[in-house]
Amino acid sequence: MSGTMSDQPGSPASVPPSTPRPGIRDWWRSFLRWPRVARITTYVVVGLVLVLVVALVTGAVLVRRPFPQTSGSAELAGLGADVEVVRDDHGIPQLYGDSVADLMRAQGYVHAQERFFEMDVRRHATAGRLAEMFGEKALDSDEMVRTMGWRRVAEQELALIKPETRAALEAYADGVNAYLDQHSPSQIAVEYTVLNAGGLDYRPEHWTAVDSLAWLKAMAWDLRGNMTDEIDRVLALADHSAEQVQELYPAYPYGEHAPIVGQGAVVDGIFDQAATQGATRKPQRPAYTAGARRVLSRLQAGIERMPTLLGRGDGIGSNSWVVDGDHSATGEPLLANDPHLDASLPGVWMQMGLHCRTVSEDCPLDVAGFTFSGVPGVIIGHNADIAWGFTNLGPDVTDLYLERVQGDRWRYDGKLRPLRTRTETIKVHGGDDVELTIRSTRHGPLLSDVSDQLTDVGEEARVDGRPDEETYAVALEWTALHPSATADAVLELDTATGWDSFRAAAADFAVPAQNLVYADTEGHIGYQAPGRIPIRKSGNDGLLPVAGWRPENDWTGDYVPFDGLPNVLDPEEGFIVTANQAVIGQDYPYRLTDDWDQGYRSQRIRDLLDKEGELSVDEMLDLQLDDRNPMGPVLTPYLLDVDLPRGYYSDGQRLLLHWDFGQPADSAAAAYFNVVWSNLLRLTFQDELPEDQWPDGGDRWFAAVSHLLATPADPWWDDAATDRVETRDDILAEALTTARDELTRRQDVSADEWSWGRLHRLDLHQAALGESGIGPVEWLVNRGTWQVGGGSAAVDATSWDASEGYAVTSAPSMRMVVSVGDFDKSRWINLTGVSGHPFDGHYTDQTDLWADGDTLPWPFTPSAVHDAAEDTLTLTPAEAGE
Repeated sequence: MSGTMSDQPGSPASVPPSTPRPGIRDWWRSFLRWPRVARITTYVVVGLVLVLVVALVTGAVLVRRPFPQTSGSAELAGLGADVEVVRDDHGIPQLYGDSVADLMRAQGYVHAQERFFEMDVRRHATAGRLAEMFGEKALDSDEMVRTMGWRRVAEQELALIKPETRAALEAYADGVNAYLDQHSPSQIAVEYTVLNAGGLDYRPEHWTAVDSLAWLKAMAWDLRGNMTDEIDRVLALADHSAEQVQELYPAYPYGEHAPIVGQGAVVDGIFDQAATQGATRKPQRPAYTAGARRVLSRLQAGIERMPTLLGRGDGIGSNSWVVDGDHSATGEPLLANDPHLDASLPGVWMQMGLHCRTVSEDCPLDVAGFTFSGVPGVIIGHNADIAWGFTNLGPDVTDLYLERVQGDRWRYDGKLRPLRTRTETIKVHGGDDVELTIRSTRHGPLLSDVSDQLTDVGEEARVDGRPDEETYAVALEWTALHPSATADAVLELDTATGWDSFRAAAADFAVPAQNLVYADTEGHIGYQAPGRIPIRKSGNDGLLPVAGWRPENDWTGDYVPFDGLPNVLDPEEGFIVTANQAVIGQDYPYRLTDDWDQGYRSQRIRDLLDKEGELSVDEMLDLQLDDRNPMGPVLTPYLLDVDLPRGYYSDGQRLLLHWDFGQPADSAAAAYFNVVWSNLLRLTFQDELPEDQWPDGGDRWFAAVSHLLATPADPWWDDAATDRVETRDDILAEALTTARDELTRRQDVSADEWSWGRLHRLDLHQAALGESGIGPVEWLVNRGTWQVGGGSAAVDATSWDASEGYAVTSAPSMRMVVSVGDFDKSRWINLTGVSGHPFDGHYTDQTDLWADGDTLPWPFTPSAVHDAAEDTLTLTPAEAGE
């Protein structure tokens, strides 16, 4: 070597010993010689940097402070013995205890750890108290909920439920409150830090059993059925004939799409023929005068201001199906379920398991599945003996009554009778208290009273030909406003051991009415329709608001008897599909509804089950991801027949030549077809319908347009805004060309570069603060964006509203497939994650998997759960005196 390391340039030895290193003191002396302006600028920059660093550190601390303790031990007052909380790598908790009371108390504690802010917002919503937290902007919702009296009904239900259910609710509330007592608001949720920084000065109240029961009212509201359809029909009748309006509400296609069960499937049916003489198909309608339409229109606007706690109300769907051992590759039943609800953050479900270490009569819980934070027990899932899933039955359980009101009286059966009246006070953060007067008839509360311009409503809603002081009002009759013991059904399902105990649990499930699919370890599969479904008198078919002054329009006071509701055990075809289609054939003696989902999803699932033969768990999961557009094969031939100029405009049309009607995120053809569909609906209907009735493009509109395509000169095709008379082919040609232009603007001039996912995006917004309009707050709580496939009325039902855009509005809120032969082979996934805390690792850690169509292992047996354990927290009884 030519030299040593100390001789190399840049080494410490190469610095002459006589050259001292510059130090902080030397730098400071040099800095003091800088010009004054430069020194001041430096001070400001350094100060801002320090403020930013402190803010970031403080923000990180405040964000992380509410994260739950997941390991070690924590005291929980009231426990009889230790409860283990075993979490896997996605934070999904499985609880192990020695008594139902301990498990309920621990479940309340864990729900509060992960999601108390969500629970708190929901209970304020269901009590009509959102304005206490969020100010005047929440007043419309509070007034509507207070008028309906959700919490008043929940308080009455507390006296109806079984003692063991009440004990579970109380133990659950104790667990929630133990967590609240141990933590300050900033330790419970970062959202409280944000709200209190804005001047709220808030500390959460203790949880109660009624808070849990009231949440069931929110479930019922979002799954209520055809209430807004009643209003839409009346408003559409203002400018169109009854025949034209009927074209927009096609009858269910029984000949094409099979119902859930056949008529012969009703077991032990008890049909009260006298009770079925009502609900004539041609009842006497009230005169829908301008005044009546105004009051209904105002009511509709008020309903639209209600928060979506579960979903979007009318039109929410879900899929579930079950196959027997002959159709399963495992030789044992497989059960699938994916409820379609609002795309919210956090998602409505939280996965959890509740296990008695020793299962016995005194401690019968050994169940896992999807829970609602705020409600004890498992809502959907399986125990060691049975599995079950839910979809919305969608019966007509609401009626709107057009009432004639004079002052404090209302007209009924030829007489004026006093209105029932009560007054409530709504506290408003940052504003004055609001006194709300709630009036009711025998049919229910007057929802039309909920208006900032109540006086104007009265002035504009006069009854023609009656005294000047007589005006229209609208009352709501709804099964959820009649107290029931639905809460009993949750724990009864969790502990059912076979078909008979499963049906006994279903008999208690009053509101909302659901489709229940079933499988058990004995190899049986089944279906049961539970729920309170009213029997109407002769003047009321439930399709339109009815005259409240006519007694023949009332409900009889009886419900369809449970033993008369459709059910089946082990059907001959070996599988059962429920996807919101008609439940049973037209010869069924009770009227459930005429507003069924059109059955596109259900028939597609049936067709694929018939085709597949024996299915594996993976094939069941693949079926949940089927993205075929049911309107594709109907509309595409008509689109291809349109003669477009070659080149620019025919480029989009060319994509449809070999399209298989699938809608993956990367599909250019799906992007073009769906934009054409959106434009077709706009061009056909928006000129003749008010804005709040513009087509959303879902299954009803698939059916309506399918029928219109066969009649090229139908008046609906004509554009009322032009002097000429347009036909079907004119509208199709314009829809194709405007879609081409729209996609060029939105994506690319090259049609091959288009993709459905770039339009069809999933953004997750928190309901409470995610629409605050404050950028940093929205950044804190919201997440996105995911490009997804699927679409409205597809099995992979990532729905979108054609009147608003292409973004996902509702979606599969979870997916699960249960393998009854080996529960540890089951799979599940949640739309978001277990946590409700922004920036927690489990806030949206399942969303990427969900969007890619992936699922997680679902361990159930103790060995499988502990093998998958990432963290274990032991909840211990508090020491005496603490």
